[in-house]
Amino acid sequence: MEKVHMTPEGFKTLEDELKNLKFVERPAIVNAIAEARALGDLSENAEYHYAKNKQGFIEGRIKELESKLARAEVIDITKLSGSTVKFGATVTICDINTDEEISYKIVGVDEADIKAKRISIESPLARALIGKEVGDEIKLITPSGKKEYELIDVQYK
Repeated sequence: MEKVHMTPEGFKTLEDELKNLKFVERPAIVNAIAEARALGDLSENAEYHYAKNKQGFIEGRIKELESKLARAEVIDITKLSGSTVKFGATVTICDINTDEEISYKIVGVDEADIKAKRISIESPLARALIGKEVGDEIKLITPSGKKEYELIDVQYK
């Protein structure tokens, strides 16, 4: 089985979502199905069909979360160090063409949030950064064209 890399914060977030689905959402949808059944004819009962669809979604998400948590490889970033980029690094890069600097933290797939400046370990930019050191150039082809960056800083915090 393939390991799923994540930070301790990412693991806790998935754990919290799983608990919510199992102990709040699942019982609520079971009650909603029971109430919809009590209304009579199920073939034309929109509430019943909605509740059954939502139940299917909840059960699928529970299975997905249980699988990810079982395969989780939690990496404590505070114990990492070094000058090369690896999972958990906060990197600062400079666009060579525009001199614009930006920082990203490399995190697990489920933790990625571009607005919060967290990119997935599986993103093209993160894959291009892995193993690089300060001063290295990163060349990347994006939907908007070819991009070139210089790695300015690597931190583990």
